[in-house]
Amino acid sequence: MEVVTLSSSHKMPLIGLGTSASNLPPPDVLASALVEAIEVGYRHFDTAVIYGSEESLGRAVAEALKRQIIKSRDELFITSKLWCSDADPSLVLPALKKTLGRLGLEYLDLYLIHWPVRMKEGTHGYNMTKECLLEFDIKGTWEAMEECSKLGLAKSIGVSNFGPKKLSQILQFCAIPPAVNQVEMHVAWKQDKLRGFCKEKGIHVSAWSPLASNGSAWGSMAVMASPILKEIA
Repeated sequence: MEVVTLSSSHKMPLIGLGTSASNLPPPDVLASALVEAIEVGYRHFDTAVIYGSEESLGRAVAEALKRQIIKSRDELFITSKLWCSDADPSLVLPALKKTLGRLGLEYLDLYLIHWPVRMKEGTHGYNMTKECLLEFDIKGTWEAMEECSKLGLAKSIGVSNFGPKKLSQILQFCAIPPAVNQVEMHVAWKQDKLRGFCKEKGIHVSAWSPLASNGSAWGSMAVMASPILKEIA
């Protein structure tokens, strides 16, 4: 598997398996699928609190170790994310510890701020209405992310769904710059400006939904239905 060396000096497999779905399979089915993914060669797995897949991924890692598909947890690169209702300086470390508990792991390879917003505790799903939004302390929250890194609980830290403006704010004060910015990116939305900015700042850009978010509430069939791509395929 081809890897990239992040600004944190840690290596990340370029291809990862996401674990978000509008209709998530039952935990046993999902865990079994993830074990099979490890068996066929996947080494990078992406999860998040909001996906509801952390426990299944943790079970899959444990099963892969038990069956000796992998010899060590260190062979895997596990990414998870801080949800918006925990995007507060006092909540970051407890949230990460809960994530590690669900995964049954001692550390994450990459921990991301999921969105550049803060929502009220108890807000469910992607219900980002004006009423549920709170002021987002980007400096305090990022400094708490840095603390997670210093404690060894997250080997690399980064962000998701951040644009150049929010990234610039972090870069003005950070001691540890974001290693990764994970955003929606595909041939119908190439994120040229953002990729250029991140390349200049040494931030690796990782694509979610590289075939576009078809079937989701905000998705499109611009990639899967593209006559040009179908001809190439």
